[in-house]
Parts: sequence; structure tokens; C-alpha cells
Amino acid sequence: MSESKIEHRKSKTAAAAPAAATGLGYITSALAAPVSPAEAALRPLTFADFTGQTKTVERLQVMVGAARRRGDALNHILLSGPPGLGKTTLAFILGHELGRNVRVTSGPVLEKAGDLAGLLTNLEEGDILFIDEIHRTPKTVEEYLYSAMEDFRLDIMIDQGPNARSVRLSLPRFTLVGATTRSGLLTAPLRSRFTLQTRLDYYDHATLETIVQRSCALLKVPIDTGGAQEIAQRCRGTPRIANNLINFVRDYAQERAQGRISQPVAARALELLEIDAAGLDEMDKRMLRVMAENYRGGPVGMSTIAVAVGEEAETLEEVHEPFLIQEGYLQRTPQGRVLTARGYHAIGLKAAASDQGTLL
Repeated sequence: MSESKIEHRKSKTAAAAPAAATGLGYITSALAAPVSPAEAALRPLTFADFTGQTKTVERLQVMVGAARRRGDALNHILLSGPPGLGKTTLAFILGHELGRNVRVTSGPVLEKAGDLAGLLTNLEEGDILFIDEIHRTPKTVEEYLYSAMEDFRLDIMIDQGPNARSVRLSLPRFTLVGATTRSGLLTAPLRSRFTLQTRLDYYDHATLETIVQRSCALLKVPIDTGGAQEIAQRCRGTPRIANNLINFVRDYAQERAQGRISQPVAARALELLEIDAAGLDEMDKRMLRVMAENYRGGPVGMSTIAVAVGEEAETLEEVHEPFLIQEGYLQRTPQGRVLTARGYHAIGLKAAASDQGTLL
């Protein structure tokens, strides 16, 4: 899709992360930083180029094919899952496959109904409005989305008191694609208005290896199978992190290895970033260490962990916790987070003996 077809409204609070961030906060900064033009160039534009998420891609292909046959706008879609897995990329692919414009914004940017009205009234028939972090849309704005999604109209109140009056705005039939890292925070009325709700999961190593090789080919970076496998193993199942690691490993290879990425070169470069063979960075290990040493492995609440490690609880829940739980380092229980035997092993400690006695 040409750049003229994509309009991107950035979050007012977004700030670019340091390019050379290492150790503590590398993963967080890589996932929180705005997408750079270099990273955007690596994004696939068609379903054929998109690797992984087989079930989600098949569902979207069915909807796109049906919309084409009817000559109608695509139904509303909700994409959920941890950051960096391809939600925004899939929105652009939908626009490219349908030949429609894609407008991009985020939930926190829509502070008042007028912001939403400005976006919706500028859409054309069949256009796609992509709202990232849709669960953070203010409640007052979200209520206007209901009628826009169902009836393709907006009822805006003008003035106040005795002079207050409602103005109805007709909207073109558009497609809302929402993305969220925390689907549980979506209200039931908003969630029910999406025809398709699908979740993106972490990628396996084989799929990530294919993605690494494709990105290196686009960047014209020579890499062998061992180098691609090493990067795939350390990017914690996330393509966005893989692309960030490729850029650093490429720089390392050009400075210290004649420009070619092999397994030893990739391993040394990622050790310099303080990302271990399992993809854990220093913040992951600090979380595990605090739970082990201060709270005997838990259970302990995430807000308590956040204070202990000096990070926002929301960041830990969105960026770090999903991967740690999926890989078996943590367990989430009604009483709080509990460290597993694998979590102890990751920080070089033995699992603490349980203090609980038997009932008999």
C-alpha cells in the first residue's frame, strides 16, 4: 500500500526509546517505541507474505473474500494479544487486500467525542479505522462508537443547558479494527459489536526463524541458519523484538565480524544486550529475583512486584508477565503471582520448600 493511503495519528504520550537500550528495559523499550520507517518497511503487505498466526489469518481471509464478493465493507474486527505480534500489520494487510485506506489512531488519543467525529467523518466508503489500545478509549468516547459501529451515524450534542441540541451525522460504511493487549478490560457492549474476535499468540522458533531470514533478506544482511536460529530463540516469540535484535546484531557483525551474522556472532551480540538464551532480559530476571528473595516465591501481587522493581504494573502485565507465564516461569493464582521451579532455575536458585503443612 502506498504511503499516501496510510495516515498515522501518534499517541500524545509516545516517546521514542533509546536505540541502544540494553539490559534493564530493552524489551520494554523495543515494544513501546513508535514504529520507525525502517521497521515499517519490513512489514508484509499481503496475507501470502505474513508468516504465522495461521488460524487468525484464515479467518481474516474468509471475511475479506466474502466482503469482496458482496462488494461491501468488511465487518468489524477485534485483534487481541501481547504487543509486537502483528496486530497493526494485519490491519494494513486488510487495507491492502481490499484496496482501502487505513487510518491509524490509539485509544488514549481520543480524548473527546470531537476527536472521534473528526476521524469518522473523513473516512470514505469501505475505509478501515484502526484503533490501537482500544481498551484505553475514554468511556465518554466509547459510547459514541456504539452507534457509529452499528448504525453508521453519530449523534453529537452541541451547546449546553437550554440551548443544547443534538446533531446527527451520517457516516460511510467503514470497518473498525480494534487492537488490545488486555481484552479483559474491554466493556461488554463494545466487545459484542465486533463480528470477529481473534487472539494472536507468541510465535514458535521455526516461524520466527523464517521471519528473521525474510527481514535479513530485505535488509540485505548476510545471515546463516545458525544465526537466524539464535536470534529466533532469544526474541521471546515476538517478531517486533526479532526485527529490533536484527538491527543490533547487524551493527555488531559489521563492526566485529566482517558483516556476516553467524551463530557465534549473534550469540555474542545478544549477550552484549544482556538478553540470555531463553530471551529473558534484566527486568524479567529482576521480577523473578524479587519474588524469590523477598517473598519466598509468592503468592505476591503485581502492584507489589512493580514497586519492588521500579516499573509500572501495567507495563509488567502487558509486556513481561504474558511471556513469563506462557514459558512456565510464573503462575497466576487468585492470591497472586507464584514463582515456579523453572523460574527459580532461571535466576540460579533452588525452589523454596513450601511452608504449608498438610491438613492430616
